[in-house]
Amino acid sequence: MPKRKTKSGAKKRFKKTYNGSIKRKHAFKNHLLTKKSKKRKRNLSKFNVISKSDMKNIKKQI
Repeated sequence: MPKRKTKSGAKKRFKKTYNGSIKRKHAFKNHLLTKKSKKRKRNLSKFNVISKSDMKNIKKQI
C-alpha cells in the first residue's frame, strides 16, 4: 500500500498542539487594515483552536 501524501495547503495553515488539538490563524488580517481597530487587529493575530466538527477532516489532510 503506498504512502499517503499530506495536503500541502493544510500543512502550511494548521499546526498540532501538544494535547492533540489543531490551531489555526484568523482570517481578515491581510489587507484593508486601516479601517479596522487596534483591538480587532490584535485579536485577529492570535491563534484559535478549530471546531470539533472540522477536526476529523483536518486531521485526515495533515
